Amino acid sequence: MSKESYTPWDSAQLLTDDEVIIEYLKAALEENDPAYFMRAVGNVARAKGVNGPTQEPRSRRASLHKSLPEERDPGIGAVMKALDGIGVQLTIAPKQV
Repeated sequence: MSKESYTPWDSAQLLTDDEVIIEYLKAALEENDPAYFMRAVGNVARAKGVNGPTQEPRSRRASLHKSLPEERDPGIGAVMKALDGIGVQLTIAPKQV
């Protein structure tokens, strides 16, 4: 019997450019679950740290990733700070039906 090996899934590896990141965050936001959305923001923070240069110093990126709430609903301040850290912003638009 042969042993199969699996590589753990890491969505951060697929977040390679800004267009992909924006679509990923939009899809996560549509789930209407703050903790889920913040996990997606954390994945983007990891991807930006792994996939290329950023304007943030390495220590600030690390502290951003550690400060992202995992299991509780984040406050709007935490969301805005996290989004600023990864270089994106929220916009308001009418809901599409």
